Amino acid sequence: MNEQRRDFLKNSTLSIATLTLGAGLIQMPPAQATEDKNSPISPVQTLPEIEAEITLAPEVPKPIERNYPAKVVVKLTALEKIMELMDGVQYKFWTFNGNVPAPFVRVREGDIVEVQLSNSASSMMSHSIDFHAAAVPMGGAIASETAPTRTGTFQFKALRSGIYLYHCGSQPVAVHLAKGMYGLILVEPKEGLPKVDREFYIMQSEFYTKGRFGESGLQPFSMSKAIDERPDYVLFNGKVGAMMGENALKAKTGEKIRLFIGNAGPNLISSFHLIGAVFDNVYVEGGTLINHNVQTTLIPSGGATIVETQIDVPGTYVFMDHSIFRAANKGTMGQIIVTGEKNPSIYSGKLKDEPIKNDPNPQKPQPVPYEIDSHKGMTQHYHADMESGATKK
Repeated sequence: MNEQRRDFLKNSTLSIATLTLGAGLIQMPPAQATEDKNSPISPVQTLPEIEAEITLAPEVPKPIERNYPAKVVVKLTALEKIMELMDGVQYKFWTFNGNVPAPFVRVREGDIVEVQLSNSASSMMSHSIDFHAAAVPMGGAIASETAPTRTGTFQFKALRSGIYLYHCGSQPVAVHLAKGMYGLILVEPKEGLPKVDREFYIMQSEFYTKGRFGESGLQPFSMSKAIDERPDYVLFNGKVGAMMGENALKAKTGEKIRLFIGNAGPNLISSFHLIGAVFDNVYVEGGTLINHNVQTTLIPSGGATIVETQIDVPGTYVFMDHSIFRAANKGTMGQIIVTGEKNPSIYSGKLKDEPIKNDPNPQKPQPVPYEIDSHKGMTQHYHADMESGATKK
């Protein structure tokens, strides 16, 4: 361990033990935490070996076409790096493969998933992975605990289909989540998912910074705000405007669209809503129960879901967390730009704009004085939101 890393771990006032207790987490019993790191991994059965196709948000790996199980090798690297939360605002992220969110992994029910986690020499911390799809102790976090400069390997069998979160399981887990270490893994059912025209990957998460939203410069993580559940940023795919404007998702009218949506938290529930569309299918909490004709769906912290819709009228469609002050002021917005022919049988557009006839209350507006400035501010925010997802304060 180099001197800088040793001093960091020694002198940090937020020691591992203190943070673990503060976050309400349970330290692993010694009997569970001690594991023979030199013991070979015994293959459960002889299977063809495939390296996983992994993609960065908002892209999704192509559907699985094979009809047999395989050993799927997933290679991830823990990297701690400075990136932007928004233009002019930097943050020290902890990542898998240098991106927030981490890559999307796609496997088939019955596959053996071999996870190879490397931890960069530049890391200050040990890292691991808790796969919510893995029915094993701590989701594999014990087996995958990996120090800087090392590569750890473990395997689990994907027993149940669904869309699942994975995240760093090293202590303190809450801090590793708040720093950006999370992604999604799809375990396709053996028969596969119904075919659609487009699939996208969206992850909602929160960031707690010393400075307020939009305050420029490198912003350190704020433990006090995280404990109080007062995020400065609530984002889709790790950055304000990650799916707005030039970065918006693209589709055509009449196409079937599938969204894989995770909520890494670490604290807040998401009320996911697509303005101007209804979800034809919602895979409730990412499992096999399917609900229909849903306007807004809840995604708990640490959960995920799949939604499907078809948009028949061209235009720009905004998706958001309908806990709506987050969308307007903390960045929880994205867009789907849908192109195609107009459809007057469904939507006319504005037909008229004329004065009210016989207005029952024709007097001038009478706002409460102290609310005038806030009303103006709201107008400014909403106009800017349509371009960036939120505004600087």
